[in-house]
Amino acid sequence: MKIVVIGCTHAGTAFTKTVKELYPDVEVKIFERNDTVSFLSCGIALHIHGVVEDVNKLFYASADTLRQLGADPYMRTEVTAVDLDSKKIKYRKLDTGEEGEESFDKIMITTGSWPVIPNVPGVDLEGIKLSKNFYHAKEIKEASKNAKNIVIVGAGLIGVELAEAFRANGKEVTLIDLENRILAKYLDKEFSDEVEDLFVQNGIKLALGERVLEFSGNGKVEKVVTDKNEYPADLVILATGFRPVTEMFKGQLEMLPNGAIIVDSSMRTSKKDVFAAGDCAAVYFTPAGRYEYIPLATNAVRMGTIAAINLFEDRIKYQGTQGTSGVKLFGYNIAATGITENWAKSLKLEVDNVTITESTRPEFMPVYKPVTLKIVYDKKSHIILGAQLISEEDVTEAINTLSIVISKKMTLEELAFSDFFFQPYFNKPWNFVNTTALAGLKKYI
Repeated sequence: MKIVVIGCTHAGTAFTKTVKELYPDVEVKIFERNDTVSFLSCGIALHIHGVVEDVNKLFYASADTLRQLGADPYMRTEVTAVDLDSKKIKYRKLDTGEEGEESFDKIMITTGSWPVIPNVPGVDLEGIKLSKNFYHAKEIKEASKNAKNIVIVGAGLIGVELAEAFRANGKEVTLIDLENRILAKYLDKEFSDEVEDLFVQNGIKLALGERVLEFSGNGKVEKVVTDKNEYPADLVILATGFRPVTEMFKGQLEMLPNGAIIVDSSMRTSKKDVFAAGDCAAVYFTPAGRYEYIPLATNAVRMGTIAAINLFEDRIKYQGTQGTSGVKLFGYNIAATGITENWAKSLKLEVDNVTITESTRPEFMPVYKPVTLKIVYDKKSHIILGAQLISEEDVTEAINTLSIVISKKMTLEELAFSDFFFQPYFNKPWNFVNTTALAGLKKYI
């Protein structure tokens, strides 16, 4: 049995490790166009900030560790064509130009994603960087040393983390987004307003609700022109989202309109013996009850592992995702799971919500902080669909609890009286998660 793996970041690494652990006699050939595997791009902002000094520590596996497991990685090798019917791939070694062909019995597609690059004049100027892989991390770190004015285009998770990191290094930072709020995909307005206030208080310039029209400069970027203003820039980071890298599979596999490969709960695609996982694939988004494109490392490692377990027979089903995420910004811990109220309304879902601000510990304790939690739920059934929280105290693990609550389709009634422990060092007799659900339930009793 020979398996070809195309791409080896998170899903590919998880798949390979699990296959070689469960089925050591299976031949695994990996084709990776880079010379590294398993880079945690979520750590780029930590490296820029100085929290992680050595960027090489953002790897958790290497080609050598995969070889030691018995896999055969072809590094710096690009797959140029795939015929899923004849079960053959063509490849080219990037360093030598040598071309070859490889057959397979089964194939694992983990081609990942690539940053969305806006189609505007000047986007190819020197000083405009992407934030995705190991090489980008090194380039950004080096370019930022002598930069004074840094513009970040895109106010999602990557954009806001980089903005804070650059500001901590004393840079003048401008954050631009077409949306009129930051983190609009993850937070409702009352939460994003609070985060925006933090950014303004810490000297970051927000240019929200603005469309980039041009990157201007003489060979090197000097300013960013939007439909409302112009901003000086020695360095620009594009953080406008990601797209799945699946062009070579179009016409061969079922996909979402954006090219994300549709897989079933076993990670099988629409074609026999073809698996897909990670950023190249769609995921079943539990709160909305449909497939969405949610590129997260957490989704990738789960999907890659499940695909390996199901290599010969369906043994474990993927439970779907709630798109759970968290971020720390200027001392505040922010986390979200499931669907926001704003997103739910755009999908024509009938929802309601409840928000409370509670102390993390009893007020007789020497240290306690406020935590604000919002729960979004179906108005008729009271099934919980989403949650967001913010606090200076790190209580973000509560969002993991709420992620499970959503996946199991629990109601306000069930959550309000769920059993959580009490100890004054950690929480109150009524945990704030219980309290929020109880506050929502009181609207109906």
